[in-house]
Amino acid sequence: MQEDIEMRTVTLIVTTTKLNARVLKEALAKLAREMQNAKAKRAATIPHGKQTVKQLVGQNAGVANIEVTDQNIKSFDRVARKYGIDYAVKKDKTGEISKYLIFFKARDGDALTAAFKEYSAKSIQKETERPSTISQLRKFIDMVRNMKPDPTKNKDRGREL
Repeated sequence: MQEDIEMRTVTLIVTTTKLNARVLKEALAKLAREMQNAKAKRAATIPHGKQTVKQLVGQNAGVANIEVTDQNIKSFDRVARKYGIDYAVKKDKTGEISKYLIFFKARDGDALTAAFKEYSAKSIQKETERPSTISQLRKFIDMVRNMKPDPTKNKDRGREL
């Protein structure tokens, strides 16, 4: 990582008829100003949505957390974006069952509660509405096995026209 930072190069293109010290000095000064502006712009942007715990703590808004044991934590992302919640997910591997800690800004507590209600309602609805595909296949296999062929449908099957 340190080598990548040290080995960065900058390409500077100067269009001039005669390259002298004054033109080179002006070009380098302009490059330095642009680099400072870009650095200030990157520092000024505050990340929103999913981010790291370090970024979330760095916003000085107070951090709270909730423990979740659901394995499909990715589906929470869509609901959290809908409510505009800034959050960070950290996996806790200390116990037998892996748990997820969701860190969020303390002022987003009400929005997070509403988002969790919607998320849990969606996950419960998904489980109740969709029976498993394997159970459906087994049901259809049993139906086909128990079907008796109808003789009226097959009476002219052996004849050719």
